[in-house]
Amino acid sequence: MRERYLYGELGVAILVVILVGMLVIPVPYQVLDILIPFNISFALLVLLVTMYARDALEFSVFPSLLLITTLLRLALNVSATRLILLYAMAGYVIQGFGQFVVGGNPLVGFIIFVILVVIQFIVVTRGAERVSEVAARFTLDAMPGKQMAIDADLNAGLITDKEARQRRQDIEREADFYGAMDGASKFVRGDAIAGIVIVVVNILGGFVVGVAEHHMSLTTALSTYTILTVGDGLVSQIPALLLSTATGIIVTRAAADTNLPRDLTRQVLSQPRVLLIAGGALVVFGLMPGLNKTWWTFALLAGGYFLLSRAVARGRQQEAAQVTQQTRQQEAEAARRPENVTALLPLDVLELDLGYGLLSLADASQGGDLLDRVAMIRRQVALELGLVVPPIRIRDDLSLKPSTYCIKLRGVEVARGELLLGHLLAMNPGNVTEPVEGIAAQEPVFGLMALWITPEDRSRAEVAGYTVVDSPAVVATHLTEVIRSHAAELLGRQETQNLLDMVKKEHPAVVEELVPGLLTLGEVAKVLQNLLRERVAIRDLVRILETLADQARVSRDPDRLTEAVRQALGAQLCRQYGLDRDKAAVITLAPETEQAILGSVQEGQLALAPDFVGRLSRALSDEAAKLAGRGAEPVVLCAPLVRLYLRRLTERSLPRLIFLSYNEVATCGEVEAVGMVSVA
Repeated sequence: MRERYLYGELGVAILVVILVGMLVIPVPYQVLDILIPFNISFALLVLLVTMYARDALEFSVFPSLLLITTLLRLALNVSATRLILLYAMAGYVIQGFGQFVVGGNPLVGFIIFVILVVIQFIVVTRGAERVSEVAARFTLDAMPGKQMAIDADLNAGLITDKEARQRRQDIEREADFYGAMDGASKFVRGDAIAGIVIVVVNILGGFVVGVAEHHMSLTTALSTYTILTVGDGLVSQIPALLLSTATGIIVTRAAADTNLPRDLTRQVLSQPRVLLIAGGALVVFGLMPGLNKTWWTFALLAGGYFLLSRAVARGRQQEAAQVTQQTRQQEAEAARRPENVTALLPLDVLELDLGYGLLSLADASQGGDLLDRVAMIRRQVALELGLVVPPIRIRDDLSLKPSTYCIKLRGVEVARGELLLGHLLAMNPGNVTEPVEGIAAQEPVFGLMALWITPEDRSRAEVAGYTVVDSPAVVATHLTEVIRSHAAELLGRQETQNLLDMVKKEHPAVVEELVPGLLTLGEVAKVLQNLLRERVAIRDLVRILETLADQARVSRDPDRLTEAVRQALGAQLCRQYGLDRDKAAVITLAPETEQAILGSVQEGQLALAPDFVGRLSRALSDEAAKLAGRGAEPVVLCAPLVRLYLRRLTERSLPRLIFLSYNEVATCGEVEAVGMVSVA
């Protein structure tokens, strides 16, 4: 095999040397009679190869081959010109072409030759040259994007390193090919110009040589040299036209799974209806005045189109039947195989189910903007809590009432509400006494008394003091509050790892020191969950991790670590709850109450009497209501050792009450105790 390729390489090199020699060494006409048919047949071979190539890279040697074939045609032109001018004889092939085409009339032959040159030079060659330029430009411009796509597939694990290298090599070869074709197309254009010049020289020079040296008559000289020149031009322009066509095919050929003939038959003959219309048009043309004398030609063609349309339709029906049969077989085989239910196991973290009457809220074509609001909610929560909310699945649920929506967390319903489309929800903040006409309702998020009013009554309700929102805003507010309340459940080990990876890009030292050297990933996740459970933002993750790295050497208890982190985030907590201003109002605990709580701690758990817990909850609720009545955030200030236990004691009965320790407000402004909780 290797020796055969070696002989082939040697033969190509020898052929190129011979072609160069033919430009200066006389060649007998017997050799031309062999080389000219070879030139035509080889051009036809190249054309067929381009037609059956699926993409350009399968024939990447074409630009170099185009140069060699151009050199072959020029060598044959020079040799034939030498024989025509010297002996008025260039071989039987050239003479035969000239006599067959001219048909005894040199002028007709010359006109036919000019038409062939015009077709090649203006239509095929110029078009191929322009396509080559555009293809080269766009291929080079697309290289960075293709390289990035390969890198993305490699990083995603869709391809191997070997496949990535092969794709990069293909891109480089494609760019080199179209760049080479951009230059090689100039050879075809130059060859066409050279053919015109050679024909003019042969006719004029032959006429002068025939009259002056061979003593021919004017008519004989013109006839003899025109026939030979036209024959020489034809035997050179025919392969040139074939190679120009091959150039156009190879540069316009997009990458495909099959070759050009199969694509043409499959795509052109894919619509039987089109063939019927074409046949009908031929029938109409055959009946037109002036054309009805040749009606049989139109009828014959129309019949061919009708038969072809029927055959194509029958073939498509058979293909459809085969596809249907294969599909049924696959379904039957799938039914017999054990069912793969693994795809049914994963749960959506967050779901928003809508009754069919509320689907317009999520349909942008009907003016619904719920999808945009959900995107804004994810952005808002990220800025507010530092939590990346997973994608929220919105879908219809026929089991719900038409006007009801339901929010689910990992497949479990956590909230639901009911809307009245075409109406606005007017909420009474508690101090509005002016009545407004509407349908009584309860605001689904905070349980406020509200009314469903018509859009025409909006201005009146707002003047009266109501807070008026539309239906999408109600759903968005409810969803936001659910996310805030269940933020700790949305953060697991994988989400924590993602956050650590993000921090590691800018602060690798703190992450590498903390995990897994001092704390496990689960312990870090537990601390972050404790913070989110009390709606403490974890955006300042660097400070949180540095605090954990400092305190983890003392204790690995998540609760103690959480309290240490809260103290480090004291300034953030003060700003979050409005304690960064002077004389901020807070609630405190009586010393004896704090001592009673501390004294009941046994092994990290509170052991308080039920009546004490009830009285404490009622007292906290009363003081919080007084503080809320003054328009302030209800904040309870207590000792650091009491804060965590007190929060856990009341988180179910008073979930919105805020507990801060003295250490956490050390950096705040001056606070003012406006109430004291005492349990006697």
